[in-house]
Amino acid sequence: MSIFKAYDIRGIFPSEINEDIVYRTGRALVNFLGCENVVVGQDMRESSKSLFHALTNGITEQGANVIDIGLCTTPMSYFANGELGADASIMITASHNPGNYNGLKLCRKGAVPISGDTGIQEISRLVNDDKFKKTNSKGKIIRNEEIKGRYIEHIRSFLKQRTDFRIVVDCANAMGVLEMEVLQGTAKIIPLFDTLDSSFPNHEANPLKTETLQALQDKVVSEKAELGVAFDGDADRVGFVDENGQVIPMDLVTALIAKDILSKGPRAIMYDLRSSRIVREVIEENNGIAIECRVGHAFIKQMMRENNVFFAGELSGHYYFKDNYTTESSSLAVIYLLNLMTKTGKKISELVAPLKKYHQSGEINSTVSDPQKILAKLEKKYSDGIVSRLDGLKITYPDWWLNVRPSNTEPLLRLNVEADTQETMEEKRDEVLGVIRGL
Repeated sequence: MSIFKAYDIRGIFPSEINEDIVYRTGRALVNFLGCENVVVGQDMRESSKSLFHALTNGITEQGANVIDIGLCTTPMSYFANGELGADASIMITASHNPGNYNGLKLCRKGAVPISGDTGIQEISRLVNDDKFKKTNSKGKIIRNEEIKGRYIEHIRSFLKQRTDFRIVVDCANAMGVLEMEVLQGTAKIIPLFDTLDSSFPNHEANPLKTETLQALQDKVVSEKAELGVAFDGDADRVGFVDENGQVIPMDLVTALIAKDILSKGPRAIMYDLRSSRIVREVIEENNGIAIECRVGHAFIKQMMRENNVFFAGELSGHYYFKDNYTTESSSLAVIYLLNLMTKTGKKISELVAPLKKYHQSGEINSTVSDPQKILAKLEKKYSDGIVSRLDGLKITYPDWWLNVRPSNTEPLLRLNVEADTQETMEEKRDEVLGVIRGL
C-alpha cells in the first residue's frame, strides 16, 4: 500500500517510510511549490528525530530555508505556518497510529493542506522519479523558540470563563502533553498519562474509540471533575467526557460550540454529513447559516475558505476555527465549552442533554468487493428519499437518514444511520446492512 495517502504521507518505519523517502519528499515539496521558507515541527516518536534531519536536509539542499519549531502539536504547526507567513509547513507525525508508524502532514502558505488531489500524488511522482530542479544555493535551518508561546497566548485570549473548573486531561503519552500547556491557568488541571512515550503504554491515542476513554471516565468520577478531555496522538483531535463519566458524542460538541459562537451574532457554521440532525437545528435556531460538508480535513478547510465559515466540526473530533488559520485547535474547543459552562451556570451534562434527541448507529464498516455496485443498489432501493451524493450516498427521510461512504484506502463501505426512535434506527440499520452485505 502506498504511503502517499488522501490526506497525508504515513506508514510503518522503516519498512514503508524511512529517511531516504523523507529526504526526497523534502526536495519534492520545495520543487513542487517553489517555496523559500518551510516550517517543520515534529512529534515525540523515536523515529521523528532522524526523519527531521533527513527532511530538513532535503529541504535545504533544494534551496529553501527551514523554520524549525521543534517538538509541537499539529495545531501549533498550523498556527506557525500562518503566523510566520511561511510558504509551507510539514508536521512529522503519524497522529494516533502506533509508535512504529510515522508520517508527514503537508501544507501550503496560509496552512492550506496539501491532499492527494492537490499535490500529494505529484509529490509522490517526484519522489519516485528522484529528479529535481537544480539549485544554486543551499537553504538554512532557523530555530524558532517562541512561536509555541505565541500560540498558547493566542488561544488563551479566548478565555471568558471562571478558572476554578476541575478538568481531567488525558494526554495519552503523546503531544497532548504540549497542547495541555494552553489550558494551564484556565482551569484546575488534573493530568493523566502526561509523560511523552511513543510506545503509548496506556492506550491508543485515539478518542474516537470509546474504549480508550475508560481511564479518563474513571478519573473524572473519582476526582469529582467537571469535564474530561482526551487528545489524540498529535492533538489535532479531542474527545470529551461529562462530569458523570459519560462520553459526549463529538457531533454534539459541534452543536455546543456553534451555539456559543452564534450568541455573538450570525455566522456560517459547517458540519460533516455524518453529524446528527440536531447540529443543523441548533445552528439554524441560533440564526446561523448551516452548511453540510463531506468528510476529510482537506475538503472541510477548502469549503470553509470558499464560504467564509467561522467554525466547523467533524464527527471524528476535529474542530476547525477561522481564528486558527482555518485549521484545528483542540484546546480552543475546550475553552469554548468552559466558556459556555460559565455563561450558563450549567454542568456539561445539562448542556448536552437537550441535544440527545435522535438515535444513531455509529459508523459501521463492511468489507465489499464492489462498493459502487452496492451504492447503486441502495440508491435504487431508497429512491423515494432525498438523495445527496456529496460524499458517497446520503438518503434522507422525514424520520431517518442513512449515509454510506467508500473508504479512501480499503474495499470498505462505512454506514451511518440516524432515526427519531431507537426502534426505527435499529430496523433501518439492519435493513441497509442486509443490502450492503448481501444478507
